[in-house]
Amino acid sequence: MSALANRDFVKMNGLGNEIVIVDMRPAASLIGADEARAAATKEPYDQLMALYPARAGADAAIRIYNSDGSEAGACGNGMRCVAALVSEGTGKTKLAFETAAGIVSCWLVGDGLFTVDMGKPRLRWNEIPLAHEFADTRHIELEIGPRGAPTLHSPSVVSMGNPHAIFWVEDPAAYDLAKIGPLLEHHPMFPERANITLAATPTRDRIVIRTWERGAGLTKACGSAACAAAVAAARLRRTGRKVTVTLPGGNLAIEWRAEDDHVLMTGPVAYEHKGRFDEALFAKAEAAR
Repeated sequence: MSALANRDFVKMNGLGNEIVIVDMRPAASLIGADEARAAATKEPYDQLMALYPARAGADAAIRIYNSDGSEAGACGNGMRCVAALVSEGTGKTKLAFETAAGIVSCWLVGDGLFTVDMGKPRLRWNEIPLAHEFADTRHIELEIGPRGAPTLHSPSVVSMGNPHAIFWVEDPAAYDLAKIGPLLEHHPMFPERANITLAATPTRDRIVIRTWERGAGLTKACGSAACAAAVAAARLRRTGRKVTVTLPGGNLAIEWRAEDDHVLMTGPVAYEHKGRFDEALFAKAEAAR
C-alpha cells in the first residue's frame, strides 16, 4: 500500500506558499516521487512536509517534497508551518528539526509569528553547486536574451540548503517569470537545478522579489529565496544585514546575523484545513513501484 494512502494531512500556508504536512511517525514509510506528485493532484501544494522519527535532541525529522515529486533541502515557509503545528500539539515554543540541510531551529516570537534559523549561507561555487568555477559568486557570467542586450544577466548565487540565482532588476513584476523561470531553472550552469529570483532594492532596508521555485513553479512566497536574496544584497552592499523582503504573498523579516553568519527568517503562518488522502489516488503510483 502507498505510504500516503489513508493518511491524514493538514493544509497550511506561509504567505501563500502552499504547504501540506503529513505525520509519518506512526508508520515511517518513505514517500516515492510518484506518490508525492499524485498527492499534489488531490491537494495542490508547493511543498509537502513529511514528519519522521528523529534522533535524540530533535522534535522530528522532515523530508521535503516539491509538487513535481523531487525532494528539497530547505523550505523556510514550510518550516514555520511545521513549527506552528508541532508547537500547538506539544505546547513547546522552541523546536528543532532534522532536515537534509542539517538541524533547523524554530521558535515562537509572538502574535502567530515564528522565526526559523536557516543556518549559514553557502557561497562557494561548488557548494551551491555550479557547473563551472567562479571565484566571486556575488555575480556570475550568465545571461538570457539577445547577445549584447540580454534580458537578464549577472545573477548572484547562494545556497540556503538549495541553490538560488538572484537577478537584480528595477521591477521584478516587469518580466514574464513563468516563461523565463523554467529555462533558467534547468540551465546547464545549475547541475541540481536552481530557484530563480528577480529582485529589486528600492531602499537600503527593503528587497522586493518574485521567485520561480525549483520543482514547484511560480510561488507567492519562497522563504529560502527571501533569505538568499537578503544575503546576496548584503554582499553587494545594496542593503544592510537586516531587511524586510516583500514577496507577492506578503513580507518576511530577514536578518543575516554577523556574529555567527546564520540567517534568521521571521514571518506568519495560516491554517487552511485538514483532509485525508484516499487510497485510490495512489493506485498508479503503486503499480509503477
